[in-house]
Amino acid sequence: MAEKLITEGTEIKFTEHYKRMWPFVKPYWIRALIGILLCIPIGALDSVVALALKPYMDLVLVDKTDQSPAYIPILIVAFTTVQGFLNYAATYLNTWVGTKINHDLKRALFKKLVSLDISFYDKNNSGYIMQRFSSDADMACTGLLDNLKIFISRLFSSLSLICVLIYNSWQLSIIAIVVLICALMPLASVKRRIKYIVLKSVTEGAKIFTNYNETYSGAKTIYSYNLQQKIYNKFDNTLRTIFKLTMKMIQRTAWMTPLMHVIVSIGIGGVIGYGSYLIVNGTITSGNFVSFITALVMLYTPIKGIGKNFNNVQVSFLAIERVLDILDITPEIQDKKNAKELKQIKNDICFENVCFEYIADTPVLKNINLKVKAGTTTAIVGNSGGGKTTLVNLLPRFYDVKSGAIKIDGEDIRDLSLESLRDNIAVVFQDNFLFEGTIRDNIIIGKENATDEEIEKALKMAYLDDFVAGLENGIDTEIGERGALLSGGQRQRLAIARAFVKNAPIVILDEATSALDNKAEAVVQKAIDNLMKDRTVFVIAHRLSTVQNADKIVVVNDGQVVEEGTHESLLNIENGAYKALYNAQFKKKAA
Repeated sequence: MAEKLITEGTEIKFTEHYKRMWPFVKPYWIRALIGILLCIPIGALDSVVALALKPYMDLVLVDKTDQSPAYIPILIVAFTTVQGFLNYAATYLNTWVGTKINHDLKRALFKKLVSLDISFYDKNNSGYIMQRFSSDADMACTGLLDNLKIFISRLFSSLSLICVLIYNSWQLSIIAIVVLICALMPLASVKRRIKYIVLKSVTEGAKIFTNYNETYSGAKTIYSYNLQQKIYNKFDNTLRTIFKLTMKMIQRTAWMTPLMHVIVSIGIGGVIGYGSYLIVNGTITSGNFVSFITALVMLYTPIKGIGKNFNNVQVSFLAIERVLDILDITPEIQDKKNAKELKQIKNDICFENVCFEYIADTPVLKNINLKVKAGTTTAIVGNSGGGKTTLVNLLPRFYDVKSGAIKIDGEDIRDLSLESLRDNIAVVFQDNFLFEGTIRDNIIIGKENATDEEIEKALKMAYLDDFVAGLENGIDTEIGERGALLSGGQRQRLAIARAFVKNAPIVILDEATSALDNKAEAVVQKAIDNLMKDRTVFVIAHRLSTVQNADKIVVVNDGQVVEEGTHESLLNIENGAYKALYNAQFKKKAA
């Protein structure tokens, strides 16, 4: 997915950028237009100094008249002051508009992020997501608007200065304008030369984010396996790659500025040479010539550095393309046009000939047929990698089946709205994610308007009430990022408490006790037993001792249901898969 997004859509045309970005610009277009229009007088006022030098030179320095035009210095200061105020106003407006557009774009990107399929997160790392959903938005908006202001002001500065050139000498203007066109010609091929490097730099830049994230999240693993040097080398190699890409960018673009210097110097040299001839002939005055040279230098000076600004604009355009690529992603799992609401579960949940695969032509589940009555507990056991977790992940539509159907009371879950389907399912994972904040914050995520009574009951049913009562801040105690300040058993019980508050009729327990020691498991198992009452429960477990009382036990091996029945009936099957698992576990325990 990452490579696909990087390579596709890179031929979007200039007009297409703005057509598709217009919805983000539209709410602020008046301020944006004012900010752009302010750049016109900012640029045009550059010509005042050059234009004022002609009468000043002719009257004071050449004719040496006593009637020196004293108003000229005053006008120059006045116009420059006005230009300064306009520049401030334009900068303020452009920053205001740019930040607003940037934040709206990030909102749209984040909204897209939380609507994407789980498979997107499977295929893309955290660094890639941070780069594409945050950094690209900054580059697309801020960089483009800043450089747009520079370009517009310089455009009108150039136009006004060219008018000064023509006013002073049309003959010298021909030389100046021809040289100007020659100096700008290399810019035409900039985007083609830098496109690959910019896109490759995005990929490598994402790896930097990933390195930081992995180091933070995996610090204990890094230390316990003495991986510091290996992790450092990985980071160092990424930096070396970025350095090479940076130098390639310099090789392909940095020559433009010195080339423009050379071309511009040829223009200035030509103007001085031909201008001297015109002065001697009396075609132009000394005032014309000084005014012309001043305007020419003011015109050429920003042109010599325009290559860098133009590169930055092209980088911003490429960032816009990448942002639009993201916004164009259509989630595969979404509501149908007239999706129905799931309100309750009366009869059963059926898996009918369900097949699924993560990778094409590599089946994970093969023709699963399973019927679960409402209000019963179904345990799913089997060998590792057999498809147990995948099977229950299909129920809340984390993924969609390749073929077959999952039905609740005869209704295909793909015909139900995602929100109503997931509102009716609570999931307790093996490693539950806790958000930074308080115990209360994490309990009520399933029901924001939960009452204090509901929260207290959930804490009691999850055997967390005594622990919370012993804390100085009680339920409002901060638990740290990912619940770092809690033990493994406390994190599991907190996850169970929020499942209680959600009060969903379907509960999925995905190896909820497998990572705990025996003492913690015993407490958590009591909490789970409370959670399972009067609900339709799917339990995935390795430890068969925790599922012996299930209404039905389903054995899934290699993506197929090989046995199903009660604990006693399955033990009576000679050479049965469940019996083999049971004997292996309890012989090991006895030993």
